[in-house]
Amino acid sequence: MVIALTPSRQKLLIRGSVALNLILLFYLSLQGGWLRTSKSSGQQFDRKILNKYFQTAPPPTVPQTELSQLLGGPLPLSPTSHCYNKELQFSQGLRGQYWVLYNYVKAEKLFQCNETVTYTTHGDFTFLDNLEPLLHRWQGPISIAVYAPGSDLEDTIDSILYHRDCTNSSLVRHFATFHLFFDFEHTPSQVPKWRSLLNKRPSCEVPEFLSNPGSTYRSSQHLDYPVNVARNVARTTAATHYVFPSDIELYPSPGLIPSFLSLVRARGAATRPAVYVNSIFEIQAGHSLPDTKAELVELLKKKVVIPFHKQVCSQCHKIPHSKEWLETPPTEGMSVLYTGRRTKPFQHWEPIYIGTNQEPLYDERLSWEGRSDKMVQGYKLCALDYDFHILDNAFLIHRPGIKTKKTLLSSLDKEKIAAQNTLIKKSIFPQIKKLYGVRKGCEMF
Repeated sequence: MVIALTPSRQKLLIRGSVALNLILLFYLSLQGGWLRTSKSSGQQFDRKILNKYFQTAPPPTVPQTELSQLLGGPLPLSPTSHCYNKELQFSQGLRGQYWVLYNYVKAEKLFQCNETVTYTTHGDFTFLDNLEPLLHRWQGPISIAVYAPGSDLEDTIDSILYHRDCTNSSLVRHFATFHLFFDFEHTPSQVPKWRSLLNKRPSCEVPEFLSNPGSTYRSSQHLDYPVNVARNVARTTAATHYVFPSDIELYPSPGLIPSFLSLVRARGAATRPAVYVNSIFEIQAGHSLPDTKAELVELLKKKVVIPFHKQVCSQCHKIPHSKEWLETPPTEGMSVLYTGRRTKPFQHWEPIYIGTNQEPLYDERLSWEGRSDKMVQGYKLCALDYDFHILDNAFLIHRPGIKTKKTLLSSLDKEKIAAQNTLIKKSIFPQIKKLYGVRKGCEMF
C-alpha cells in the first residue's frame, strides 16, 4: 500500500533531511579535527600504559593498492613450475599446547611468491638484536616466531618495536614479520590488539631489559624452549614459495637470494625431492664477517674461521665434499657443487637448507634443551630419498664467538637430554618408520 504525500509534507521531510545532514557533517568535522590533532601530537611509548593504549588505539589504514597486487593467478618459478601468492593476515590459532598469534607485526614490504626467498627463524626477545645484522646481509623477507610466555610478552613487544623503529636502519620494519606464541598455562594477563601496534610511536630510549638484562619470565618458570614449534610457525606462514629455515644467529652470505633464484630458474622443475644446502662456519669474537667465499677461505687458513660446531659436534654439520667446497674457486652466480645423501658417513648430518613448505614439518614434541631436535627431520628427508644439493658459493656464518665443549657442557641438562633421547627412541622413531618408511642407510642416531 502506497501513501501519497501532500506537497506540504514533502517540503517538511526535505527540510528535516537537510537538517540531519548538516548535523552529521558538523559532527564528522569535529571528529576529523580531533583525530588530526591526536595524530600530530603523537604518543610516546611507555610500558606503564602499554595495554591501555593498545586497547584504545584506532585501527590503521591498510594500503589496499599494495594488497591487491598480491591477487591473481599462478606466477612462474621456472619454465615448468609456478606458485600462488598468499596474503599475510593476522590470525589466532592453537598449536599443540600453545596459542599462536600469526602475523602479529607484519613487514611493510610485500613480495610476490616467486620474487624472493623468506628466511624463517625463531627465538625469544633476547635474540632480536640479531635481526639487523642478519637482514643487512639477507636483504629479503624474514618470518620470525618469538616465544613470549607470561610477562615476557610485554618485553617482547617492547623489543620488537624498538628494533623496528629505533635502530640504525629500516631493515626490520621493511622485512621482518613477527609471530608470537605462548603456552596455554602461561597466557599473558593481557594480549594487546595487533592493529594498534602499527600506529604506535615508540620512545627510542633503549628498553631497560635490553640495557640491563635480568631474569625473564621464561627463566623464572624454568620453561623449556619449544624450538620446533617455533620453526614450524615461522616456516608455514612464509608468503614465498622458497623458504630458508635457519637459526637467528646464523647470518647468510650477501647476495644469496638473486643468485639462488637464478640457479633454480635455470635448472627448471626437479624430478626428485630436493633441498639446497649451505655450508656453515664459526668465526672468532671481535672479527668482522666475510662477505665472499674468497674472504671466508682466507680466514679459514688463518684459523679465524672454523667449520660450524667443529669443537662441539663435528659430525652434525660435516657436509659431503666439504674439502672440495673449499678448494673450488669462487665464481659468478651460483651452482650445485655436489648432490649428497644423508647416509654413511653423513648419517648424523643436520643440514640447514633452502627448500619449500612441501618438506615435512619439524617434530614439535622436541625441545631445544633436550637436544637432537633436528635429527628426526633429517631422518624423514633421508627416508623420503631427498637429494641434498650443496651450493658452491653460499654459506652461513654464526654470530662471532666460537663454541667449545667446555662452554657447552655448562649449559647442558643431562636429565632432559636423556629424557628426550628416550622419547625419540621409544615413541617418535617407531611412529616415523611407520609414516615415512625405512630406507637402507638412513639412521636416527
